[in-house]
Amino acid sequence: MLPAELAKQIRLLEIRTNRIVDEITGGAYRSAFKGRGIEFDEVREYTVDDDVRMIDWNVSARMGEPYIKKFVEERELTVLLLVDVSASGAFGSAEKTKRRTAAELAALLAFSAGNSGDKVGLLMFSDKIELYVPPRSGRRHTLRLIREMLYFTPQSKGTDIDLALRESLQLLSKKSVIFLLSDLNAPNSFARSLKLLNRKHDVVALEVFDPVEHRWPVNLPVMVEDAESGELVRFGGRRFLETLNAELESIRQQKKSVCRDARVDLVEIPSGGDVLKPVIDFFARRRNRMTVPGGR
Repeated sequence: MLPAELAKQIRLLEIRTNRIVDEITGGAYRSAFKGRGIEFDEVREYTVDDDVRMIDWNVSARMGEPYIKKFVEERELTVLLLVDVSASGAFGSAEKTKRRTAAELAALLAFSAGNSGDKVGLLMFSDKIELYVPPRSGRRHTLRLIREMLYFTPQSKGTDIDLALRESLQLLSKKSVIFLLSDLNAPNSFARSLKLLNRKHDVVALEVFDPVEHRWPVNLPVMVEDAESGELVRFGGRRFLETLNAELESIRQQKKSVCRDARVDLVEIPSGGDVLKPVIDFFARRRNRMTVPGGR
């Protein structure tokens, strides 16, 4: 039995998210990802209206006339939400922490997939696999995922994105859509696994970041405690802040480079703000790109 306050928060999030999904995101989600998965159905005789690239030359050689491969769109997709629950997610200079923003973003994606009849799974990780919920469909299952994302207490504070990516490769046998929700720290440590996972599946990296992690404000207090190590770091002086911002920009470019090399879409999601706009913009770009021959 859920505590009344917990149930109320989940219900409010469901109402808000479903309204967004119904009005905007649901259609954008379907057009961005539906049709990515197709499976072989049968071969049939070639006609002049068919694409010659679909000719099955082996069958055609045996039959003595051209035949083409016929494919059908898979009825459902499998979606896996990879959610980073390490201690760095507790940071937030604005109204919401990175973890709360990630939970709302994951809820939006879960309801989008659920409303489209797709199976949705959840893997929460720190420097270990904290929780895995296999992909299923249905409203009750979706609500369980939301509850876990909002109120799960991780056992560890560290981060190992590489581990989560490698585990996903083992768990999913069928081509799936994988959303990685994390601040993507230490991108070079998981570059190889990200590339390998995206070869088999369709991976989207959603970087949930606090605005000060991209550029440090001049007037912000100058002492910060690392949430994972507990180390206190002091900042001070204009020159130091310029150096710090240069380093932050360098890390940001590393993340972009790792995703670009792996051919993975990267979407930057600032914590404390509305998660909808960057997601909708991404879906629109994705949909437009899929209409271009050879686009990915």
